[in-house]
Amino acid sequence: MTEASLLINLAFVPTKPTGLGVYALNLIQHLSRENSYLLSDRPIAGHRHLPSPMGATTDSGKQGHARRLWWTQFQVPKLYRQLGAKLLFSPIPETPLWSSCRTVVTVHDLIPLHFPQKGSPLTLYFRHYLPQVIRQAEHIICDSESTLRDIQHFFGPLPKAATVVPLAYDAEHYRWLDLPRQPYLLYVGSHYTYKNLGRLIEAFAQTALPDFKLLIAGVPDPRYTPALQAQVEEMGLSNRVQFLAYVPYDQLPRLINQAIALVFPSLWEGFGLPVLEAMACGTPVITSNLSSLPEVAGEAALSIDPYNVGELAEAMTAVVSDSSLWMTLHRSGLARVKAFSWERTGRQTSHILQRYL
Repeated sequence: MTEASLLINLAFVPTKPTGLGVYALNLIQHLSRENSYLLSDRPIAGHRHLPSPMGATTDSGKQGHARRLWWTQFQVPKLYRQLGAKLLFSPIPETPLWSSCRTVVTVHDLIPLHFPQKGSPLTLYFRHYLPQVIRQAEHIICDSESTLRDIQHFFGPLPKAATVVPLAYDAEHYRWLDLPRQPYLLYVGSHYTYKNLGRLIEAFAQTALPDFKLLIAGVPDPRYTPALQAQVEEMGLSNRVQFLAYVPYDQLPRLINQAIALVFPSLWEGFGLPVLEAMACGTPVITSNLSSLPEVAGEAALSIDPYNVGELAEAMTAVVSDSSLWMTLHRSGLARVKAFSWERTGRQTSHILQRYL
């Protein structure tokens, strides 16, 4: 091993990445490969690579998380010293505690503190581990002003520097394809309770749209998906609500392009990548008026109170039935996304890292 100034910890990135993994993989394409190593379970994007434990990514369950945290705490500092590193960058807030590693971390959201679950390891992680990560970091990067406010709300004034660096989208992948629209509304994302899918299904049942379907794309979660499927069955919507499970990356643009609208009524987000990706495809967006989502969507989406089922139902009906509204949202979304790019996100992040190298 040759010396490295910068270590980038990607031990968390799964082979089928969603939000956090998408961020990390797009970001590193715009970071310098000089004097740096990626810590990951596989080579990525031509960077020099040191192996992290197998079975320790975010899709590896509780044992995977424990394996990764143990390795981060006890093995990463050894690598840091052996390589003579000057900085450790983690695109998620996981760093060694009480070590000599100088760190820069990205904090995406504090959702487990907004919606705590008694006895949940994730809630405990955010209450007890995350504050120490933040206190030790040389610099904190946040996806949004909303996340920065949350950090200050839950943990008090920040001891070190913090910068908001918005996420972005892959402009070559997510783009308007000018395909015929199909009679469906689309949700893309996980099935966690804060994603508000129960109210989305209830609102869809209230719409007078018998010829339209609601497609729910996202990896099934045994903790939450069965209850949603039971809700669909009980409401007599089995022929109108379809669970698509994980949609491969190369198939997502077509699925989004042909939707009448993306419906993303989440109760809280650190950023909300699906909103940006849908607008890049020219697909109108219905989303929440809470947390970071107004920062992402601006005036280019239909903004609703996610707790108001009737308001959500009215928005879905409006975007289907009003062609003028649909075209306005289509054009506004395409214009809005021009303010976001991974190149810009990477450049801003690189400038921050260089300050500590």
